Amino acid sequence: MTHVVDLDIAEDCAQFYADPLGFVLWAFDWGQGDLVDFKGPRDWQRNYLAGLGALIKTRNFDGVHPVAPMDLATASGHGIGKSALSAWLILFILSTRPFAKGVVTSNTGDQLRTKTWAELGKWHRRCLTGHWFSYSASKGNMSLVHKRHPESWRCDAQTCREENSESFAGLHAANSTPFYLFDEASAVPDKIWEVSDGGLTDGEPMRFVFGNPTRNSGRFYECFNRLRHRWQAQQIDSRKVEGTNAGLMAQWVEDYGEDSDFVRVRVRGVFPRAGSTQFISNQIVTEAKNNLLPPQTNQPIVIGVDVARFGDDQSVILIRQGRKVLEIRKYRVDTMALAGFVVETMQQYRPDGVLVDGVGVGGGVVDRLHQLGHAVIDVNAGSRAQDQKTYLNKRAEMWGKMRDWLKGGDIPDDDQELETDLTAIEYGFDAKNRLQLERKEDMKKRGLHSPDVADALALTFAETISKWSEDDMGDMDTAISDYEPGG
Repeated sequence: MTHVVDLDIAEDCAQFYADPLGFVLWAFDWGQGDLVDFKGPRDWQRNYLAGLGALIKTRNFDGVHPVAPMDLATASGHGIGKSALSAWLILFILSTRPFAKGVVTSNTGDQLRTKTWAELGKWHRRCLTGHWFSYSASKGNMSLVHKRHPESWRCDAQTCREENSESFAGLHAANSTPFYLFDEASAVPDKIWEVSDGGLTDGEPMRFVFGNPTRNSGRFYECFNRLRHRWQAQQIDSRKVEGTNAGLMAQWVEDYGEDSDFVRVRVRGVFPRAGSTQFISNQIVTEAKNNLLPPQTNQPIVIGVDVARFGDDQSVILIRQGRKVLEIRKYRVDTMALAGFVVETMQQYRPDGVLVDGVGVGGGVVDRLHQLGHAVIDVNAGSRAQDQKTYLNKRAEMWGKMRDWLKGGDIPDDDQELETDLTAIEYGFDAKNRLQLERKEDMKKRGLHSPDVADALALTFAETISKWSEDDMGDMDTAISDYEPGG
């Protein structure tokens, strides 16, 4: 009896070969069970599925001769239902196209596993054809495979690390549909895009890319610009989609402004303005260089120590008091010598706080200073931010506070390295809408040095430092006076 029912389902499926919207309306019990409050896809999802159906009819694949790729790109704000649509697309293709093969990826392994692939699992359980396929969400094997043909009829989730690019090579589905689906596509490396290009030469190829438009460079950006003639591209304002959090978005617009990059990316689905992936603008830095403030004697003195990790990097000791940078000292020495220079700086400035980058080789500097009796603060830039809703980690939070400080701050006007460091780094947002900074490794790939001087300034914002009392200052003087160079 089950076999007869399956034949009926298969016959029904066949009629939806060029009708993805019809498939989605048919395959799920809309208005029933856990879909009781849902009448079907949202309007933009319906339009997307109908548009794909029109492309399929235009290509008219005959099962033998390859057709031109169907490339669809969607940039949007948050909360519009991209993950649900992604799941429907995968189930539609695998259900209507025997021996189809697909690869799905996202910007991070966590996003891929906990959101994109988890959403597929939810809709797989609801799907009328779901029992044809085995779903796996284990860390080493995220796949959806046909139970009778697991090797040749399947979709796999792969992380988008460049060293994993071979997993995106030709899918070998010449008589069917090879397809790729990229979630949070702004952060998918160009190398992965290039490899997927080569996988679209056979059969009835399709590629679906979704994301918040966080960067105005890269292949996702080019889908809407240089390569837009190759793509069916659309940009969606989250406020125009039913069921999104209109109140929150109105608050964002009020807080940041309609044309702010924050609202452009998170609400309007519009790419940042030219150059705005630059985290700190040249204008802010220029104004800080020209801002000659009087001495800030009633403010705490804070020292930031950035410890070099690589041969072409330098260690930096930076002294800040209130809104004014007092001095910047740069060294290319080992950790023991650097610890000595830190103590000498403390003897001179009698700081209220010393914050040291203690990650990696910096741990040696922290240990030596502690050994000498100095209560310096060990800062781990990769640790949690205090404001976890806004910042990905401590590093992003420090830089965020530094950027705010620069708007009224006073920095040396003759330190080109500081200016270059401050304006070089780029930024984006993670899957939880938290601000994240460009990795130093990625900066080096762009031909830039590690921003050592700016990092030293940022370290002075890692913790809130209060001014010492006179009694506390006497204790600190005693500790510093016990230090002897080479001791």
